[in-house]
Amino acid sequence: MNSNPEPAQQQRTRAPLSEAAKASLARTHTLFRMFVVSVLGAFFVYQLDVNYLWLTAILTAASLALGVVLLVRAIRLRESKLVLIGTISGMVVSAILVLLIVVTAVFFDEIREYQACVGRALTDQAQTACRVQLEKSLPAQLP
Repeated sequence: MNSNPEPAQQQRTRAPLSEAAKASLARTHTLFRMFVVSVLGAFFVYQLDVNYLWLTAILTAASLALGVVLLVRAIRLRESKLVLIGTISGMVVSAILVLLIVVTAVFFDEIREYQACVGRALTDQAQTACRVQLEKSLPAQLP
Protein backbone atom coordinates (compact mmCIF):
# COMPACT_ATOMS: atom_id res chain seq x y z
CA MET A 1 0.00 0.00 0.00
CA ASN A 2 2.72 2.44 0.93
CA SER A 3 5.56 2.11 -1.56
CA ASN A 4 7.77 4.78 0.00
CA PRO A 5 10.76 3.41 1.97
CA GLU A 6 10.36 4.03 5.65
CA PRO A 7 13.03 5.96 7.54
CA ALA A 8 13.24 3.12 10.11
CA GLN A 9 14.66 0.79 7.46
CA GLN A 10 17.45 3.24 6.72
CA GLN A 11 18.37 3.49 10.40
CA ARG A 12 18.81 -0.29 10.75
CA THR A 13 21.87 -0.40 8.53
CA ARG A 14 25.11 0.08 10.41
CA ALA A 15 27.85 2.40 9.38
CA PRO A 16 31.11 0.65 8.49
CA LEU A 17 33.51 0.31 11.41
CA SER A 18 36.65 2.40 11.55
CA GLU A 19 40.05 0.73 11.75
CA ALA A 20 40.31 1.56 15.46
CA ALA A 21 36.91 0.00 16.14
CA LYS A 22 37.87 -3.13 14.19
CA ALA A 23 41.13 -3.41 16.13
CA SER A 24 39.30 -2.96 19.43
CA LEU A 25 36.74 -5.60 18.50
CA ALA A 26 39.50 -8.01 17.46
CA ARG A 27 41.33 -7.43 20.75
CA THR A 28 38.14 -8.06 22.73
CA HIS A 29 37.51 -11.31 20.87
CA THR A 30 41.10 -12.43 21.45
CA LEU A 31 40.80 -11.68 25.17
CA PHE A 32 37.50 -13.57 25.26
CA ARG A 33 39.08 -16.62 23.64
CA MET A 34 41.94 -16.52 26.17
CA PHE A 35 39.38 -16.22 28.96
CA VAL A 36 37.41 -19.26 27.75
CA VAL A 37 40.59 -21.34 27.41
CA SER A 38 41.75 -20.40 30.91
CA VAL A 39 38.37 -21.22 32.50
CA LEU A 40 38.06 -24.55 30.71
CA GLY A 41 41.73 -25.31 31.33
CA ALA A 42 41.36 -24.73 35.07
CA PHE A 43 38.31 -26.99 35.18
CA PHE A 44 39.93 -29.82 33.23
CA VAL A 45 43.24 -29.61 35.10
CA TYR A 46 41.37 -29.93 38.39
CA GLN A 47 39.57 -32.99 37.03
CA LEU A 48 42.86 -34.50 35.90
CA ASP A 49 44.61 -34.79 39.24
CA VAL A 50 44.40 -33.02 42.57
CA ASN A 51 48.22 -32.83 42.67
CA TYR A 52 47.96 -30.11 39.99
CA LEU A 53 45.97 -27.87 42.31
CA TRP A 54 48.63 -25.16 41.95
CA LEU A 55 48.11 -25.09 38.16
CA THR A 56 44.36 -24.92 38.65
CA ALA A 57 44.85 -21.96 40.99
CA ILE A 58 47.05 -20.14 38.48
CA LEU A 59 44.60 -20.72 35.62
CA THR A 60 41.69 -19.62 37.80
CA ALA A 61 43.51 -16.43 38.81
CA ALA A 62 44.25 -15.73 35.14
CA SER A 63 40.62 -16.32 34.21
CA LEU A 64 39.44 -13.96 36.95
CA ALA A 65 41.84 -11.24 35.76
CA LEU A 66 40.84 -11.70 32.12
CA GLY A 67 37.18 -11.74 33.13
CA VAL A 68 37.46 -8.39 34.90
CA VAL A 69 39.23 -6.88 31.89
CA LEU A 70 36.56 -8.24 29.56
CA LEU A 71 33.72 -6.98 31.75
CA VAL A 72 35.23 -3.49 31.76
CA ARG A 73 35.75 -3.55 27.97
CA ALA A 74 32.28 -4.95 27.27
CA ILE A 75 30.56 -2.37 29.46
CA ARG A 76 32.70 0.60 28.49
CA LEU A 77 32.93 -0.04 24.74
CA ARG A 78 29.54 -1.77 24.29
CA GLU A 79 30.97 -4.09 21.68
CA SER A 80 29.15 -7.39 22.03
CA LYS A 81 26.36 -8.69 24.24
CA LEU A 82 27.50 -12.25 23.57
CA VAL A 83 30.93 -11.47 25.02
CA LEU A 84 29.29 -9.84 28.04
CA ILE A 85 27.01 -12.81 28.72
CA GLY A 86 29.83 -15.30 28.13
CA THR A 87 32.14 -13.39 30.45
CA ILE A 88 29.56 -13.25 33.23
CA SER A 89 28.96 -16.99 32.87
CA GLY A 90 32.68 -17.69 32.94
CA MET A 91 33.13 -15.52 36.01
CA VAL A 92 30.47 -17.58 37.81
CA VAL A 93 32.37 -20.76 36.91
CA SER A 94 35.62 -19.14 38.08
CA ALA A 95 34.04 -18.18 41.40
CA ILE A 96 32.89 -21.77 41.90
CA LEU A 97 36.41 -22.95 41.05
CA VAL A 98 37.83 -20.60 43.69
CA LEU A 99 35.58 -22.20 46.31
CA LEU A 100 36.55 -25.65 45.07
CA ILE A 101 40.26 -24.79 45.23
CA VAL A 102 39.95 -23.49 48.79
CA VAL A 103 38.08 -26.59 49.98
CA THR A 104 40.53 -28.87 48.20
CA ALA A 105 43.50 -27.05 49.71
CA VAL A 106 42.03 -27.42 53.21
CA PHE A 107 41.34 -31.15 52.77
CA PHE A 108 44.17 -31.88 50.35
CA ASP A 109 45.38 -35.18 51.85
CA GLU A 110 41.88 -36.63 52.18
CA ILE A 111 40.95 -35.73 48.62
CA ARG A 112 44.24 -37.08 47.27
CA GLU A 113 43.63 -40.40 49.05
CA TYR A 114 40.06 -40.50 47.68
CA GLN A 115 41.26 -39.81 44.15
CA ALA A 116 43.87 -42.58 44.41
CA CYS A 117 41.25 -44.97 45.80
CA VAL A 118 38.80 -44.24 43.00
CA GLY A 119 41.59 -44.69 40.46
CA ARG A 120 42.14 -48.24 41.76
CA ALA A 121 38.43 -49.06 42.12
CA LEU A 122 37.13 -51.33 39.38
CA THR A 123 33.57 -51.90 40.59
CA ASP A 124 30.72 -49.76 41.85
CA GLN A 125 31.10 -51.33 45.29
CA ALA A 126 34.76 -50.33 45.43
CA GLN A 127 33.89 -46.76 44.42
CA THR A 128 31.20 -46.65 47.10
CA ALA A 129 33.73 -47.87 49.65
CA CYS A 130 36.07 -45.06 48.59
CA ARG A 131 33.30 -42.50 49.07
CA VAL A 132 32.47 -43.90 52.51
CA GLN A 133 36.15 -43.75 53.44
CA LEU A 134 36.28 -40.09 52.34
CA GLU A 135 33.15 -39.24 54.33
CA LYS A 136 34.64 -40.82 57.45
CA SER A 137 37.92 -38.93 57.05
CA LEU A 138 36.20 -35.51 56.80
CA PRO A 139 35.09 -33.65 59.92
CA ALA A 140 31.58 -34.39 61.18
CA GLN A 141 28.80 -31.91 60.41
CA LEU A 142 27.81 -29.41 63.02
CA PRO A 143 24.61 -30.35 64.92
